[in-house]
Amino acid sequence: MKLETALNEIKNIVDMYFSENDIYKDETKIRLIAPSYGTKEVIEVIESLLSTNVTMGKKVSEFENMFSTYLNVKYGTMVNSGSSANLIALQILSNPAIRNNIKPKDEIITPALTWSTTVFPMFDIHAVPVFVDVDPKTLTIDVNQLKSALSKKTKAIMPVHLLGHPCDMDYITEFAEDNSLYIIEDCCEAHGAMWKGKKVGSFGDIGTFSFFFSHHISTIEGGIVVTNNEEYNLLSKSLRAHGWIRERKDRSILAKKYPFISEKYLFINKGYNLRPTELQGAFGIHQIKKLDDFIKIREENAKYWLSELDEIKHLIQLPTIKKDVKHSWFGFPLIVKDEAPFKKDDLIQYLELNNIETRPIMSGNITEHPALKYFKWRKIGNLEVSSKVMKNGFFFGNHLGIKNYEREFIAEKIREFIDYKT
Repeated sequence: MKLETALNEIKNIVDMYFSENDIYKDETKIRLIAPSYGTKEVIEVIESLLSTNVTMGKKVSEFENMFSTYLNVKYGTMVNSGSSANLIALQILSNPAIRNNIKPKDEIITPALTWSTTVFPMFDIHAVPVFVDVDPKTLTIDVNQLKSALSKKTKAIMPVHLLGHPCDMDYITEFAEDNSLYIIEDCCEAHGAMWKGKKVGSFGDIGTFSFFFSHHISTIEGGIVVTNNEEYNLLSKSLRAHGWIRERKDRSILAKKYPFISEKYLFINKGYNLRPTELQGAFGIHQIKKLDDFIKIREENAKYWLSELDEIKHLIQLPTIKKDVKHSWFGFPLIVKDEAPFKKDDLIQYLELNNIETRPIMSGNITEHPALKYFKWRKIGNLEVSSKVMKNGFFFGNHLGIKNYEREFIAEKIREFIDYKT
């Protein structure tokens, strides 16, 4: 049987399965995440499996080009996770092959309200994170604290577009330019988000994204490093795969410089094995086409909740959207106010009892985690907002599986809880 014939037969079966089964709906719970794939992704993966072209290849490269085009940046390097994307970004900027690289004991300004793998790669390069607080309304980095965080050792700033709300990239870009700092944008929760009409990930020296199963689009596991800097892009290809030259555009030039070493195994720098598979690339080339539609669903859900829950905002802080911002709504956060006659855990317990899944707002204040006792870092002020978010905040899911019934049910249960407690 020919490959094309086999794929057509399988496609008919897969189409029938998806038409008869709503994989987005869970009868038992309103979950934090929902699968975002269908027949096209499954068939693309099966094609790779049947052809035996399963390791990183043409489909990964195609997705890299598609995602870079979507962001309007020049280059993209796909890796096996968003965490690996952050690792590669920090490894690029600390690499001795680039000029003015980040060196041990240099400082990187970043928000305390973040995720662990934004911070941990800083320790890997022996840099010192300098934690600042977040804006209480948007939960993104408080740009008013940047000047206080600046020192002679400051080399970079790593803003996090938390839960899909863009940081103030006007201020951050100007601040970085005035102080000769690198910008690494952590966009792992902010696919398609925009600051004044420009997509996040395209402002800084390097941007990073995650394609984990719970994110706006998914390659199951996966991530990408994006940049407009050709040198950084070339270095990312080596760092991703063993330090060799195979995926670099300048490989023939490098091979001629070292004719006594096999081009297949010419190591130009250090490296890891952070490669994605063709199966991840197969997902990506179809998922990227759906991204804007997925974001529209999240926007409509958020608009509904903001309206329906407005009457309880004296007890619970609702999300705030800055002017000129396109929010991509990774989740819908709620922060119980100190004066409320109930605690966060009370509301969480009620929602969970009603089969509505919840999650903490990322790591909360990362400086409160025991892992940090092993490493050097400093903070600006008492990080009051980050700690309050950790104590009083959580979020519930907002994704393509949240349809009218689910979003109405969530709002109903929150109001029901408030009525009971007040």
